Amino acid sequence: MDENMQTPVPTPGQEARQWAMFCHFAAFLGLAFPFGNLLGPLIIWQIKKDLDPFVDQQGKEALNFQISVSLAVVLCFLLMVVVIGFPLLVLVGVGALVLTIIAGIKANEGQAYRYPFSWRLVK
Repeated sequence: MDENMQTPVPTPGQEARQWAMFCHFAAFLGLAFPFGNLLGPLIIWQIKKDLDPFVDQQGKEALNFQISVSLAVVLCFLLMVVVIGFPLLVLVGVGALVLTIIAGIKANEGQAYRYPFSWRLVK
């Protein structure tokens, strides 16, 4: 038997894919509420993590990324004293927006997405 053959991973059901997508897109609550980017994914993940392992995995991934983004934003605010924080804040914001949209789309397609540059605190 060939060692390179992998066991096919079943595609998550439609409901699991949808909730995984909501875990990622819930970060946009940060545009309306302080700390909404953290609370949105946290709440959806906590409520729906037992629905499917895919939702649990993607919820953790979304939460870890939003924690990393929040820490980067705090660092940007600190660096505003030496002016470099302003362009870095724009870069972090655009990067977070693009990566969150990509992650939500991938999750809705049933593909597990791992954010680059994410500090994975929640295991």
